[in-house]
Order: sequence, then structure tokens, then C-alpha cells
Amino acid sequence: MHRTSRAAQAEGCAARADALTLCGMTVPAHPPETVEGWYLAHQLYRADRSALRAVGDAASRDMARNADAALAAIASPADGGWSVAAAVTGSSADLMIVHARATIEGLHAAQSALAQSPLFDALRVEYSFLSVTEAGLYHITADLAKEAEDRGGEVGDEAYRQSAAGRAATELGTAHIRRRLFPPLPADMPYVCFYPMSKRRDPGANWYQLSLDERSRLMITHGATGRRYAGRVQQVISGAIGLDEWEWGVTLFGKDPLDFKKLVTDMRFDEVSATYATFGRFFVGYRSAIGQALGIGGPVSR
Repeated sequence: MHRTSRAAQAEGCAARADALTLCGMTVPAHPPETVEGWYLAHQLYRADRSALRAVGDAASRDMARNADAALAAIASPADGGWSVAAAVTGSSADLMIVHARATIEGLHAAQSALAQSPLFDALRVEYSFLSVTEAGLYHITADLAKEAEDRGGEVGDEAYRQSAAGRAATELGTAHIRRRLFPPLPADMPYVCFYPMSKRRDPGANWYQLSLDERSRLMITHGATGRRYAGRVQQVISGAIGLDEWEWGVTLFGKDPLDFKKLVTDMRFDEVSATYATFGRFFVGYRSAIGQALGIGGPVSR
């Protein structure tokens, strides 16, 4: 008897796309394969102005110079990554520091090095976020799942794992994926925007119950929107499932802060965002020295 595939069954059945139920048979929703790069720590600080006033202007400037020197000393680690400070505008935070490191231990070392600076005794953490740069291989995972079904196997079996490892290694060898996982700091993009986001799990709009094919289709369209801003905005996408409260972090570097507004607006009209995305707080500013961001070391430079 000819074996009917799940895809063929779906064509003849009235199935709810968000429930993945085909003719009474529940089809498992598989996560996409991913490749990861640098760990990221975003730390947002608010200055304790009373504490800074208490030590006086001269001492505050000395503390700011010490903090800037400490940041410069860790800004370009030998094993890859970077650290950068930004003055935050329109927020309860005054300063954002972002560390990119090859390991969690490297992130901790960077944070600890800055914490030794006396200035940080007068700063209060307003928000923090831990994640790792990530590229989701939705299309590849969908292909691998189809291959497993066609040979009568299962997602996650030995043949699947071997094929997935080979495809991931190939992706890691491409310049495009390496730029996403190990993003350089763009010298000509001084403005910075960061926000966390998650995918919805609402009745009728549950991202995690969509088929791989559907998620792949939606993410391809979403990626095309982002690519229209190439050369104007550099996007750093990081995964945080199991690391933080939100599921992803989005860090944008741009030449013009209005491009952040335009890009996010365009993406809100993509189906994947309009139906399945929820967003956290937005933090926007421009790269600067720590002291300048806090109004201690003179005007902010861009």
C-alpha cells in the first residue's frame, strides 16, 4: 500500500495551522537548528546624581576618566569580541554598555573589570540582558525534517543529527553567517538601539505550534525586510531562550536614528511580527565615552 505522507494528508484535511492537527493526528512542532557565536551582555545604568554631587565635580571627573580607561582596556579582547558604551536618550537609564565575548566567563570578566572602577559605585543597574548571537536555520531544518520523513526516519535520529551537523558547519563557513555571529562594530554607525522580544503563545497565534515550513516562510519574508536597510542599519540578533526572561535581543547600529523607527515600523507590518511578536523596552542612544554619557566628562561625542 502506498504510504501517504503527512504533507499529503494535510492537503486533504481541514487542519488548524496553529494546532498542527492533521486528520486527528498531532504533528510535533520541531525547533529550528541554530548556530551560535558571541555571548552578549547589555547593561543599562542610571546615575545616582546625589552620590556624584556628594563627591564633588573634580572627583567625579577623575572617576569618569578611570572608568573610561577601564573600558578601553577591555574593549578589544584577544579571543574576539568587543565592549562599547553608549549615552542613552529618552529613558530612565543614562548609560548602556554592551559586551560581546566568546564565552560566558569572558562576559563575567568584562563586567567585573568595570565594576572595580569607583564610578560604578554611583551607578544603579536599570536593566540587563544576557544572550548569544544566533542564526536560526529554519529553511534547512524544514528540509532535514522532510528528508527524515521521506526515508521513514524521525527528526533527531542519528542520520538527522549527522546531516544537521554537516549543514550547520557549511553555514558557519559562509561570510554572511559569520558576520551575523561575530559582528564587527561598525565605525560609521554611531547610533545604537536595543530591545528584547519574544514570540507569542496565544490561542490562534502560537508561534511554537506552527509547522517548520510555515515558520521558515515567515522568517524568509521578515529577513527580506531587514535586508532593505543594509548599509544603513547593522542588525545583531541574539537568542536568549534559557538565558533571560525574553527570548531574543535585537541590537541595531545605525547612521541615522530615524532608520530605527523606519525599520521597526516596516517589520511590524510583516506577518511574523504582526501576528506572533511581542516587544519589550526600547533603549536608544549613541556611542560615547562613559563620562560623557553621564554628563561628567564634557559634551557627548558621536
